[in-house]
Amino acid sequence: MFTGIVQGTAEVIELIKKEHFQTHVIRMPSQLLSGLEIGASVAHNGCCLTVTEFNDDKVSFDLMQETLKVTNLGLLEIGDAVNIERAAKFGDEIGGHSMSGHINFSTGICDVITTPNNCTIWFQLPEAYTKYVLRKGYIGIDGCSLTIGDVKENSFCVHLIPETLNRTLFGQRLVGDIVNIEIDPQTQAIVDTVERVLAARTE
Repeated sequence: MFTGIVQGTAEVIELIKKEHFQTHVIRMPSQLLSGLEIGASVAHNGCCLTVTEFNDDKVSFDLMQETLKVTNLGLLEIGDAVNIERAAKFGDEIGGHSMSGHINFSTGICDVITTPNNCTIWFQLPEAYTKYVLRKGYIGIDGCSLTIGDVKENSFCVHLIPETLNRTLFGQRLVGDIVNIEIDPQTQAIVDTVERVLAARTE
């Protein structure tokens, strides 16, 4: 489980590509190395990956075909960075919302509106997921737990404070960039349950 509070960014320093499979190596920030071991879970842009090898601050992760297809991790090149969060431990403060690290889809940024003290970013929203994206609801974007601002047909926005822009990749994001989206699982469960109940009543 993850909290959606990104702890920093990490540079991709090596990519080993095979057919429908990829290993990438990141330089883990020193403050996140404590207690790290093979088999540990680390979120990369919100996607839960497992540590397969590490040597000092060089940490390796394997990505399967489904991960490469559904997320933006297959687009990474050497020198790119990813948002990083270590898995939550029992007793940790949940500053964001509970996130699984399972990405529902990736989507493009369609507008970035910057003002002196904050930034609003608009994202494309596939029709299949519009029922789960609600104004003032939670959503995970590249591993960040965020509150949804406005929703307009096939798009939605979030409002970002300077701390979020400085700590995460959002400060560098541009129109056209691809981000990972994790729908809030509680919202999805409620919507799906209500749909099933209503469908049963009409049978």
